[in-house]
Amino acid sequence: MFAGITLAEMLPYVAVGFAAQLVDGALGMAFGVISSTLLVSVLGIAPATASAGVHLVETMTTGVSGLSHVLHRNVNWRLFARLLIPGIIGGVLGAYVLTTLDASVTRPFVMAYLSAIGLYLLFRAIRFTPHHREPKIVEPLGLAGGFLDAAGGGGWGPVVTSNLLVQGAQPRTTIGTVNTTEFFLTLTISATFLFHVGAQGFTPDFWHPVLGLLVGGVVAAPFGAMFAKRMPVRLLLSLVGVVLTATSAFSLYRALI
Repeated sequence: MFAGITLAEMLPYVAVGFAAQLVDGALGMAFGVISSTLLVSVLGIAPATASAGVHLVETMTTGVSGLSHVLHRNVNWRLFARLLIPGIIGGVLGAYVLTTLDASVTRPFVMAYLSAIGLYLLFRAIRFTPHHREPKIVEPLGLAGGFLDAAGGGGWGPVVTSNLLVQGAQPRTTIGTVNTTEFFLTLTISATFLFHVGAQGFTPDFWHPVLGLLVGGVVAAPFGAMFAKRMPVRLLLSLVGVVLTATSAFSLYRALI
């Protein structure tokens, strides 16, 4: 399966995996969006297969990232419990939809919404001193985030992290909790994709980028939690707004052209 894979062929994907996971671990989003965009737009891999590959990689990277967040005490366990089951249910439904129906119709609307949320978070970080409070709407976010993550190849972090921050949740523990929950989500989504897609979609050419993303992502995973713990709240909120706006706007552009 991995025969013929050279270091030179893997290096670009290792770099992408490292950068994407560094951003994801520190800000709670972007690995799925960046990686899926690369696999679909550059390599021409089918969306269902690309999403399956990204989630296979994320099973490892989110495991390492989640453990790192736990060790850095970045996890709100009450919030974790509220997100876990709805997220898994949404992920299974999203994987089923992507392998049986065309979910591209709703994607532009979701990306436009997330772009607006990103701008709001950026504005809030610049103009206001954040006042932290326990978020009230959690379970529906888990369900929606899990569904969009599987159906769109990425979306758990942008949907869940951003909306929890809008409600006033503490950035550091929100990012750590969302990242830790994502391990169980990606594990479930990967199993669902393998059940529906099977192994026939995973050609030797497909494993070149997947293995590279895996190596880069696993190496970067421990550093994201450290950055999330040490960055000032205002800076963390600003960076989330910038990354969410940029990635969502780019995805919206791709969906409309």
